[in-house]
Amino acid sequence: MTSTTSGSESGTDPASGGVPLPPVAPEVLAQAVEDLSARLRKKLDAAVAGCAAAARPGPEGSVTVRFGEDAVVTLRPGASGVVTEAGQAVCGCLLAPRCLHRAAVLGAAPLADPSELPDAAAPEAAAGAGTSPADGTGADTGTEAGQPLGARGSTGGADTDAPSASGGDGPGGAAPVGDGGAQPLTPGALAAGAALWTAAAEALAAGVTAGGAVVQAELLRAAHSARLAGLPAAEAAALRVVRGLRAARERDAAQRLTDLTAAFAGLLRVAALLASGTGGPGVSDGGRRAYGAGGSLRVQGLCREPVLSATGYGGVVTHLLDSDGAHYSVSDVRPGGLARTRGAGAASVALGGGVLDHAGLARGGLRVVGATVSADGRLGAGRGVRATPVPGLSWSQEPLAALFARPAAEAVAARQADGAAGSEVALLGCDVRVEGAAGECLLVRELSADGTVRPDAPLLRLRPAHPHPELAHTANLRRLAGHPGLVVRILGRPDLDRAATLRPLAVGPVPGAEHTLRLPREWLDRADLGYDRLQGSHFPDGGGPRTSPGSCDPGPDPLADSPLWRVRRLLEAGVAGGRRAVAGSGRGPEPLPAYGPLRRAGFAAAADLVGALVLEADRRPRNAFGRLTEPSADAYARAWLASATHLEAAGRSLVAASWS
Repeated sequence: MTSTTSGSESGTDPASGGVPLPPVAPEVLAQAVEDLSARLRKKLDAAVAGCAAAARPGPEGSVTVRFGEDAVVTLRPGASGVVTEAGQAVCGCLLAPRCLHRAAVLGAAPLADPSELPDAAAPEAAAGAGTSPADGTGADTGTEAGQPLGARGSTGGADTDAPSASGGDGPGGAAPVGDGGAQPLTPGALAAGAALWTAAAEALAAGVTAGGAVVQAELLRAAHSARLAGLPAAEAAALRVVRGLRAARERDAAQRLTDLTAAFAGLLRVAALLASGTGGPGVSDGGRRAYGAGGSLRVQGLCREPVLSATGYGGVVTHLLDSDGAHYSVSDVRPGGLARTRGAGAASVALGGGVLDHAGLARGGLRVVGATVSADGRLGAGRGVRATPVPGLSWSQEPLAALFARPAAEAVAARQADGAAGSEVALLGCDVRVEGAAGECLLVRELSADGTVRPDAPLLRLRPAHPHPELAHTANLRRLAGHPGLVVRILGRPDLDRAATLRPLAVGPVPGAEHTLRLPREWLDRADLGYDRLQGSHFPDGGGPRTSPGSCDPGPDPLADSPLWRVRRLLEAGVAGGRRAVAGSGRGPEPLPAYGPLRRAGFAAAADLVGALVLEADRRPRNAFGRLTEPSADAYARAWLASATHLEAAGRSLVAASWS
């Protein structure tokens, strides 16, 4: 059957026999767009629109897309199911391979994940890495798959990219081994950083409205250069922006403009550091998590945390603590989605032949000989590792009790002042009293050292670590909300993007308190909120300090109530509409009338930065012939990034203040 593409079509039509297009390596698509003439590039976005719906199965696992009667594009993915070479995408027209048909089909196909591509690190990058996964790799498959739910990535929100082999933010605090492994930048890395900055600046200036296939192809070319230079974090940041642009242009309901704005900020920040010759952990690290010798360890279990990736990975991370207070973790994350997440909570721990499962390890301990440890505290399952179970400790025993001895405000302030990537996702413990529910939040007040609540103690907001209804987080918080006056001990991760917000992972009774939880002895006085479900028998009988559940007023939110939303709206407008949208916001009878509230609220620096951004966006000098004399978007991108960085810092300051 003959099928022609149409700009109004999208996706695959199963009723007409359509099949999904195979994933395509970014460099293959980038080269196909580069080979097009200027005239054909102008037609590319319209041609891409209907290709996915016109895909049909072909012989020997191939996929074909027909354009009229005399042009058929055939994709023949390799054994991995990914189109990794230019020769695997062919067209039968006379202009092939520099034809619009071939580029359009490749542009309509999903982008391959870095984990699906062969290792293409350049020799100079491999030589400078200085580390190898060797025997130290654990069960996790990489940064984003192994990253615990609620951990903040570079975008400050949930990430939809697939897991890659790169190392990244882990759940640990201080690095027990190594210092992050940042190496001096090679000439290839510097060139890749410069190319990435140029492509990101042009994409930002274009925005979603003009960020079509050609703009995306330049980002993909820069991402491939970063991959060749051994910069997986930079590559992942670029791919995140490309996927966000695609989803926004296709009006995907799951895509949020806030996430795309954060992705642009992360990409520009990484590219600016690389282009300036500044590396650092998470920017110029090698391609895989590096493990080093950790000697002998005795670690105690803290809790389990479910892991559920948007790309189908699932599993568990078990958090551990040694006698010196250093944080460690054991990860078990693999493809399998929700079913894998639910089953992994009771799966055996793949570490040195230990006989514990993750449920037992979370309430037990291990003596590890010949341990291999990554810089973020991840324990590896090397051939020489030997692990022996030891009795577990309750949260009221040292060294675990030290986690709950420090006031939450001091702990959050220390994490923000530290500035280390790992400190942003480290666990925080505190004793609290339940006040009630407010929307999706459970409101609590922190107890002082004598077990009472200060009259001026701020309300803390507890939000589910993951909102998936099949996980127990939300149901457990609702049960706790039904018992105002209950005092509980909480272990969780502070959400540094929200005012006084904690994402609890586990709860337990407060030692010596009467109106507190009554957990089974075999739970060792703690319940993992993602796996264990609180029942009526776990709560105290009869009356307590308060017995009337109901809604509670959370009070003012310093972050939401501040005029910083004006800055955020301008930055998001720039991402959606490009440079023209930002320039248009400053035109009118009164220039910049919206930024007076910023100055009156004390945010003079924010007002100055957004004013400079609007002026730079509108500065487009032209010569006598109407041509731009400064076509580069470099200065505009730097002004946008300065405002975004200040907005993040100001928000963090308000968040820190909300805890005290």
